[in-house]
Amino acid sequence: MTFHIGASPGDIAETCLLPGDPYRARWAAQRFLDDARLVSETRGMLAYTGTWRGNRVTIHGTGMGMPSLSIYVNELIRDYGAQTLIRIGSCGALQPHIAVRDVVLAQAASTIGSPSTSIFREMHFAPVADFGLLSKAHAAATGPVHVGGIFTSDTFYDERKDLNDQLQRHGCLAVEMETAELYTLAARYQRRALSVLTVSDHILTGEALPSADRETSFAAMVDIALHAAFS
Repeated sequence: MTFHIGASPGDIAETCLLPGDPYRARWAAQRFLDDARLVSETRGMLAYTGTWRGNRVTIHGTGMGMPSLSIYVNELIRDYGAQTLIRIGSCGALQPHIAVRDVVLAQAASTIGSPSTSIFREMHFAPVADFGLLSKAHAAATGPVHVGGIFTSDTFYDERKDLNDQLQRHGCLAVEMETAELYTLAARYQRRALSVLTVSDHILTGEALPSADRETSFAAMVDIALHAAFS
């Protein structure tokens, strides 16, 4: 048990799927895992551990933004021995060829600042995905999938159209709020990490995925993540 995770020793699997929304953790555990049981609900952040095709998996919510994710990932790695950490979340598309409901595999993540920025001082560290996970996720995808760089923002209600224009110009696929810190922590602790993201809205067109359609669309993302972890 840690400050933020109430699980007992042995409750957390070496492979962790990390949705931001704790209720998405519950949904994914109920839909994809066998014998899923609640192992932590500290501060309302739900975590479930069960099995997928005989492999132990923990699905643990991380909250919104890099500071929140950093707390949970640090504790999952340092205190519970997590080895493989895959974010399953939503993102906003930045390129015209990407559609709502498509899947984005984040090869690298740019950011203006993260909880790890102070460690590097003047250096701009380039956090990247684990290539083994990335290649297996790409092979497992059956629908539209895009691989490339994304932008991890530290604000949700952003009004920097000039920044969005430059991100689009430089080929950035999408924007979200957690991946850069996840990849940085994985590098620090020599763990495997990947972000598998579903496009829930489009920054350029304003199109957004209706709430009623999200569960069906997000299922593909979870399936890809599980196959990447265990194939």
